[in-house]
Amino acid sequence: MDDGMAETTQTTAPWWQRLASGLKRSSSALGGAIAHVVAKRPLDEAMIEEIEDALIRADLGAETAGRIATELRYGRFNTAITAEEIKEVVAAEVEKALAGVAQPLVIDPARRPFVILVAGVNGSGKTTTIGKLAARLRRDGRTVMLAAGDTFRAAAIEQLKIWADRTDAAFMAREPGADAAGLAFDALAAARDRKVDVLLVDTAGRLQNRSDLMGELQKVVRVIKKVDDSAPHATLLVLDATVGQNALSQVEIFKKDIGVTGLAMTKLDGTARGGILVAIAEKFKMPVHYIGVGEAVEDLAPFSARDFARAIAGLVPDS
Repeated sequence: MDDGMAETTQTTAPWWQRLASGLKRSSSALGGAIAHVVAKRPLDEAMIEEIEDALIRADLGAETAGRIATELRYGRFNTAITAEEIKEVVAAEVEKALAGVAQPLVIDPARRPFVILVAGVNGSGKTTTIGKLAARLRRDGRTVMLAAGDTFRAAAIEQLKIWADRTDAAFMAREPGADAAGLAFDALAAARDRKVDVLLVDTAGRLQNRSDLMGELQKVVRVIKKVDDSAPHATLLVLDATVGQNALSQVEIFKKDIGVTGLAMTKLDGTARGGILVAIAEKFKMPVHYIGVGEAVEDLAPFSARDFARAIAGLVPDS
């Protein structure tokens, strides 16, 4: 359920601790598999193949798993190796795979309002992510408007209104069932009149295999362009880490149909399959702007390849 209205009191835990805790299921599953393979015997071909299989089962992707296997094969073959040393190799190769996609979402102040269209399937955490982004933008001193474009669900409209009130953001909505494209048009016109810095547009949870619903989302994009032909300036796809391999098909379809420009992955704390982010990076090379590891506002943060790689490998930060 995409309710996202859990208590969001401030936490004193630094981001690294929240990230490591949120990725505990993934790192424990991966670490357990590695420990099972390493039986204090020399690193041989059979062990390397078992490690590679474990990495693929952890959804890290065949390409990254293959690179790790190659690194082990040519770096430590026929020598004793510990689980911790394997984890260091895993972290280094995962960081290499993610370094190119770890990119911040840059708000261009010359484009006012800067329009961010937020898409994703039902239950991905999309509306909650919008609220958390609004909180971050407001803390940065920007004015924000939230547009409740998920007009099919009254609960989604109400949820976004609560986030608008909580973050002191402007809010635009229509009655449930209203035309989403019309709402987006009105919201952009209003945001422009009010000189709002950032407009965040929620959208209905699209099932990526339903061409009619994707067509409606394409209509929202076309209507936004009637007000500002350069908009939307960013199209953010929110992915639920718990769906595993299905996230790959979501990226492919949304990218093709509405021109997704960046990703946010949520619910990494709810799965042992956090490695799917690595597989997505290796396949699509698409910017990853944010990751979420919990319900609190502070649990959504800009994506760091190094921090993620060490956390998912079950290692402590090295600085």
